[in-house]
Amino acid sequence: MAFLCATTRRTIDFLCTRPSVCGAEVRNDASELCDNWESARAMIDLDMGVVLIIEDDPAFRRFLRHTLAVQRYEVREAGNGRQGIAAALHTTLGLIMIDLGLPDMDGMDVIRLIRSFSEVPILVVSNRGDEEAKVAALDLGADDYISKPCTAEELTTRIRSASRDWPGDDEQERSTVFSNAGLMVDVERGVVTVDGCEIELSEPEFGILREFVLHAGRALTHRRLVRAAWGTEEASDVRVLRTCIRRIREKIERSPGQPRHIVTEAGIGYRLEILNDSP
Repeated sequence: MAFLCATTRRTIDFLCTRPSVCGAEVRNDASELCDNWESARAMIDLDMGVVLIIEDDPAFRRFLRHTLAVQRYEVREAGNGRQGIAAALHTTLGLIMIDLGLPDMDGMDVIRLIRSFSEVPILVVSNRGDEEAKVAALDLGADDYISKPCTAEELTTRIRSASRDWPGDDEQERSTVFSNAGLMVDVERGVVTVDGCEIELSEPEFGILREFVLHAGRALTHRRLVRAAWGTEEASDVRVLRTCIRRIREKIERSPGQPRHIVTEAGIGYRLEILNDSP
């Protein structure tokens, strides 16, 4: 019998048995996944050129489609959450762009369901600009968050950041060695250098920096970084996290008081910036 991981089995059972959340098309697709999981695994492998837009506003979908077309991406569209889940189940994708205010179900629920069976990068583009919504979406597994309205330039930058983990990127981007603007982090060897000089980090500090490197250019929440450093998500550890971030900055930044590498995302967490080599 084909192997089906427990998390995905629960997700598919949920899709098949909750008509109030998912329509018949999605339930049928989920049933097919149960019948042939190995084929389904192949279907949801990442494809760097295909982007799924889950957005109910036709005008904004056109804007996203045009922005992506200029960058030569192939686009798939879904006007609601059910259609989006169905597309994610049976379409090979490299990126999902999703609005949270969908007409049939909350975008947060769509993120939760998609993330339970797929690791495809998810970029939220929503008019819910409050910090609580951003943190919640990122904690559910979204890779980045842009508030509406936004420019084509901002979208392009965030899309390129998300694309760093896609197959087909160059070897440096896909390796476990991060080198940018004088900072070099070798994740596998546990080596960190600044302008060629090796520095020492504590285990929690390296755990945090490792998480930054693996998701460079993306906003990471306090909770995610606390988990990366200490394997726990207790809110009290956020204060310790801030101290740890300060110590990392003192070791890797040329001007710790004006950090260039690790920047603060107010109310959310931090981001490892991808910089030009010039100061």
